[in-house]
Amino acid sequence: MSEEREILDQVRSALRSEPRVRPTAGPLRLGFGDGDLTIEGEVDHVAGKKRALEAAARVPGVETITDRLRVRPATPMGDGEIRDLVREGLLEDLTLRRCGVRVRVKGAIEVARAPADPSGRIEVVVEDGIVTLDGEVSGLGLKRLAGVIAWWVPGARDVINGIGVVPPEADSEAAVTDAVHEVLEKDCFVDDDSIVVSTRQGVVYLDGTVPRGAGRKLAEDDAWYVFGIDRVVNRLDVRV
Repeated sequence: MSEEREILDQVRSALRSEPRVRPTAGPLRLGFGDGDLTIEGEVDHVAGKKRALEAAARVPGVETITDRLRVRPATPMGDGEIRDLVREGLLEDLTLRRCGVRVRVKGAIEVARAPADPSGRIEVVVEDGIVTLDGEVSGLGLKRLAGVIAWWVPGARDVINGIGVVPPEADSEAAVTDAVHEVLEKDCFVDDDSIVVSTRQGVVYLDGTVPRGAGRKLAEDDAWYVFGIDRVVNRLDVRV
């Protein structure tokens, strides 16, 4: 057995060991060469996508990963509808009000907002259900918030968050916790009053209570949507 084939077998085993990795359009397709692993296919949730990438990255011999994993959309939508909903979400959020917003439509840039004193700019491109965010903002929290707003669009199959942070900002567990708190507060479908968020060694923990089971799932979904989070432990109880 060649070394490359052995590495692919180890990756397949690692993916099978992850219960959150649930393909929805046939088996995931893998390719490997010169240390680069390509993963292609569709899973049922962003958690499955992130867990698959993390599991594959742990396999010895995998140096880089070409990510072509997509998430099955909750609601099938065309690119134009997805783009419009992302744009409106960015425009409506008060935290991002000083960020310029532009969208690319058929190769042409359309300016949605151009503040007189901008704190950044965000450009939105949607192709085949994949939302790409570019530009730059003044804080890591703004970058994370923009990414979550894109993920909230039910037709999004993936969000590629390429927004730069200027000046560069060091990440921290406190910053991750703050980002999850902010997202939960903004989600009108989540009662966050009794939710406690903590981050330890890269893992986000949700503790406390929510009034209904749907809220428990939505709170966990919000945490998974945050850029840079690869593991979420949901310990929320449902109040009865």
